[in-house]
Amino acid sequence: MLDANLKTQLKAYLEKVTQPFEIVASLDDGAKSEELLGLLTDIASLSDKIALRTDGDDSRKPSFALNRINGDISLRFAGIPMGHEFTSLVLALLQVGGHPSKTSADVIEQIKNLEGEFNFETYFSLSCQNCPDVVQALNLMAVLNPNIRHVAIDGALFQDEVEQRQIMSVPSIYLNGELFGQGRMGEEEILAKLDTGASARDAEKLNAKDAFDVLVVGGGPAGATAAIYAARKGIRTGVAAERFGGQVLDTMAIENFISVPETEGPKLARALEEHVRQYDVDIMNLQRAAKLVPAASEGGLHEVQFDNGATLKAKTVIVATGARWREMNVPGEQEYRGRGVAYCPHCDGPLFKGKRVAVIGGGNSGVEAAIDLAGIVAHVTLLEFGEQLRADAVLQNKLRSLPNVTILTMAQTTEVKGDGQKVTGLVYKDRSSEAVHTVELEGIFVQIGLLPNSDWLKGSVELTRFGEIITDAKGQTNIPGVFAAGDVTTVPYKQIVIAVGEGAKAALSAFDHLIRQV
Repeated sequence: MLDANLKTQLKAYLEKVTQPFEIVASLDDGAKSEELLGLLTDIASLSDKIALRTDGDDSRKPSFALNRINGDISLRFAGIPMGHEFTSLVLALLQVGGHPSKTSADVIEQIKNLEGEFNFETYFSLSCQNCPDVVQALNLMAVLNPNIRHVAIDGALFQDEVEQRQIMSVPSIYLNGELFGQGRMGEEEILAKLDTGASARDAEKLNAKDAFDVLVVGGGPAGATAAIYAARKGIRTGVAAERFGGQVLDTMAIENFISVPETEGPKLARALEEHVRQYDVDIMNLQRAAKLVPAASEGGLHEVQFDNGATLKAKTVIVATGARWREMNVPGEQEYRGRGVAYCPHCDGPLFKGKRVAVIGGGNSGVEAAIDLAGIVAHVTLLEFGEQLRADAVLQNKLRSLPNVTILTMAQTTEVKGDGQKVTGLVYKDRSSEAVHTVELEGIFVQIGLLPNSDWLKGSVELTRFGEIITDAKGQTNIPGVFAAGDVTTVPYKQIVIAVGEGAKAALSAFDHLIRQV
């Protein structure tokens, strides 16, 4: 199952195992069970602390549990965790085997102190880059707290369950049989939902913090770079981010970040955070900015207020809150979000195997999504608002060569149709003839660009009519001491490498502003 190179790497990792444990497989006579047995046999052969049993009686087959000898852990994979989930498997093996997690001590203690019975089920797809964060978080929680049980389920392999629960988006997380959440979540996000008092305690901690020299709002490439450049100047630096990594977390392949020939968004996001943590930076995660209150006089303190009631003060502020996927804003979109309306073809595409889907948007993202989906689904209808597709010619040529793709231009989506449970079609208007048409389908993937995350700044910072923060060549806004960088600004070409440069420039400008105030 594993090639020689992968075995060598895995064997080196498994040398960190300190406590013996067993893998208990539940198998049937199918090809997938045979494939899983091969994988588990390879793993068990690489460490004398791992025993393999094949007498499991779990109803999901193929599946396997990781059981610490004389321990109380309930952690299971239903399916074959390869692809994006192979890292989840390796981490689970290490943590069940006693190797400590890098998660902060405060979060670990919070997990251990949770009381109650928590039976989690996570549905994932092997092509989903968002799923491993959820799987790894809940696996760790199951290792740390015997009240927490977790099974990670490959939705593509257990289609009957997916159909029964009408799951059309991954990751989908169930707690004690009820839907708990969808989308990327880490330990802190999960704890925030389980521990209702955590938000208030967090706000209290933030309110007690002294003023920062530089407060960066946002943890994407621009925010991370700004924090590093500020901290290197030896000034008091903080980063408040709704989720560290920002939109990079939702990016699949990255092949144009200079000096890194190829990587994936979540991997780059982790590298950004690890780099920031090498410096004396106060990182405050899960903090959604709600309002900016500029200093009453030049040289005074700016205030940033957050959704949880916390307020942070700073001599200078760098706004790097990035952008989000643009929505269609048509009837039915929100009602059927996660129930047929999706924004990540890589994550959710496998759930639509053999079904009919639409892609909204004819730019590079939309055409790439249509090409990828065409290899999975029965048929793809691509709708473009303009007269012609906007994607690169090579992508258009590839798309037009596919037999199961229909391209509609001058098509304005006006409504998402559904039966109350899931998407059944969409309505669009032909902008040339004004004729209205209905397309019957099961999924809609929206790929129509980005919107800046600047709603919280209205009334304080000067914005364009598109919501972008207006900055000068140094990243300065119209408010002295407030700077901005990255996709939330008017800087053209929303690229990671550009955001990184803009973050560095904003930090250097903020430092220059500070030394001139002395």
